Amino acid sequence: MSKILIIYTGGTVGMIYDDKTKALRPIGFNEIRNNLPELYRMGIDFYVYAFNPPIDSSDMQPEIWVELASIIEDRYDRYDGFVILHGSDTMAFTASALSFMLENLSKPVILTGSQLPIGKIRTDAKENIITAMEIACGKHNGSNIAMVPEVCIYFDFSLFRGNRSKKYNAEKFEAFYTMNYPILAEAGIDIKYKTQAILPSPTAPLKVHKELETNITVLKLFPGITRRAVEATLNIPGLKGVILETFGSGNTTTQTWFTDCLKRVADNGALILDITQCDGGSVELGKYETSQHLKDLGVVSGHDLTFEAAVTKLMFVLGQGLTLEESKEMMETPLRGELTLTEVY
Repeated sequence: MSKILIIYTGGTVGMIYDDKTKALRPIGFNEIRNNLPELYRMGIDFYVYAFNPPIDSSDMQPEIWVELASIIEDRYDRYDGFVILHGSDTMAFTASALSFMLENLSKPVILTGSQLPIGKIRTDAKENIITAMEIACGKHNGSNIAMVPEVCIYFDFSLFRGNRSKKYNAEKFEAFYTMNYPILAEAGIDIKYKTQAILPSPTAPLKVHKELETNITVLKLFPGITRRAVEATLNIPGLKGVILETFGSGNTTTQTWFTDCLKRVADNGALILDITQCDGGSVELGKYETSQHLKDLGVVSGHDLTFEAAVTKLMFVLGQGLTLEESKEMMETPLRGELTLTEVY
């Protein structure tokens, strides 16, 4: 019998309507279990680690990612897989962060949740939890090798690589997609795994990283952005990293004042990462004149990183104690299948 640890952090999946306040309030895992008797018919030996009190995913912080990584590390040898119940709003951030923090992961870590509370008649919580648990204990035939040895998100009959995922819809059950990468599995009558898209199982032992550098910022460009706005964003003491959300394939304004602002930050030793505002496609520094000046400044290409993966990977890399050039190289290197390298111009 497979042995699974359910880590309940909170989120909509663990909400119930309060008649007095006329609002949703969080509930404990026991109430979730009471609404999901199917758990006992699955033939899975499961245990629960519940956060008390539950955490709304809007309050998710890097400190909690470290706690989650530590929970998995401490219990890694005792379970075949892990299911994390999590609010959907920041689920892709948590999944991305854990993918970088859990090096040489050989067991499934599946994040799931729901768009409707588990107490609602039409809830999507039941199917999401049940199938996530099935995936978490899935193994290749005749072996002890996990079907999905990576951090994933399961939602609405689809399994996604965690660090490729993005929540794109706040109303549909189909809340997530991976624009630049295929799904890893599809649940119908059977669960059909896309084995060619899944990371291979590592042979080295699990290595957990817990140092994250959070002194970073994000500068999202728009036509008409002012020098005052840019300087206010970049004028942070001890700034270690900047994520530029640029146009198209990595393009920005070429106005001298803007380049000067970036040069000042770069000269102070901050790593500047260029990602596209588009959900699909990739940054290609130097393809157009409007990105050549970034390349000349030493700005790093984020290729096809999602915003969530860019934020968490930058925190992870900057927390490794590397030199600036080593950090830049690591940012452009696929570590957990989070990016696809593009042609260099």
